Amino acid sequence: MTIQWLAIILSIIVFVFVIELVRRERLTFKYAFAWLFFAGLGVLASVFKEQLFTLSRWFGFELPSNFIFFGLLCAFVFLSLLLTVFLCQQNKRNDRMAQTLGLLELELTKLKEKVDGR
Repeated sequence: MTIQWLAIILSIIVFVFVIELVRRERLTFKYAFAWLFFAGLGVLASVFKEQLFTLSRWFGFELPSNFIFFGLLCAFVFLSLLLTVFLCQQNKRNDRMAQTLGLLELELTKLKEKVDGR
């Protein structure tokens, strides 16, 4: 088995695994989109390796493997940043929900006191 076939198979496995996670509702499409994009990009880069070599030379890399590692590093940094943004959004929603729950509990307590005070 050549390294090209191994890269194609691994990229397809990641792609199918992410789709399966979305199908089982363990991962939302919002979070899965970036993973699917990079897995698809991996399949394309594995199938069209000549274009990958040309692209790596165009960017000034001596070896295509260095370009691939650089691309993977950039992809993981992007995914990390994307997940951090989603985490911050979730924290804001949790804070808002906790504040709303606190206000509702306060109103409920006041209503109970008003009813018991009659």
